[in-house]
Amino acid sequence: MVRAFFPGTFDPIHYGHIDIAMRAVNVFDELIIAVYDRPLKTLLFSPDERISLAKEAFADIKNIQVTGYSKLTVDACREADAQVIVRGLRVFSDFEFEFRMALANRRLAEDIESVAFITHEEHTFLSSTTVREIAMLNGDVSSMVPPHVGLALKNKISSVGNHDVPNAVRD
Repeated sequence: MVRAFFPGTFDPIHYGHIDIAMRAVNVFDELIIAVYDRPLKTLLFSPDERISLAKEAFADIKNIQVTGYSKLTVDACREADAQVIVRGLRVFSDFEFEFRMALANRRLAEDIESVAFITHEEHTFLSSTTVREIAMLNGDVSSMVPPHVGLALKNKISSVGNHDVPNAVRD
């Protein structure tokens, strides 16, 4: 059995993430959506909120589980008995970042492979930052996120106010 680990901040989870996860779960026996809770960027949703949104997005998929983590990704993989790290590539600039990350992870854990899925064409523009910004400006994100995420964005933005919503560095 091959278990894969799909790490990210998922702030919020969007159809690009879901596309990569659904394709990965067709390749691997199990997939763990791993919500990182200590990134070097400012987030809109708390770790618990991001985990909850991801769990709801995959509620009907029996071989996907969602968890949080706050350590080195390779250490979290080992703890979860995952043999593969799954990543998504949208545009060419993602490749350089993911390539460097895969090399660093390989240096830390030679026994854990990194596998990148290239997103479907309709998702190449999607990033959590883009989704948040459109939502903060009252734009329609219904084609970018599941309905429960769209509602969570609307509620979060109205509760904190647009001027208080932080800008993220990178998704």
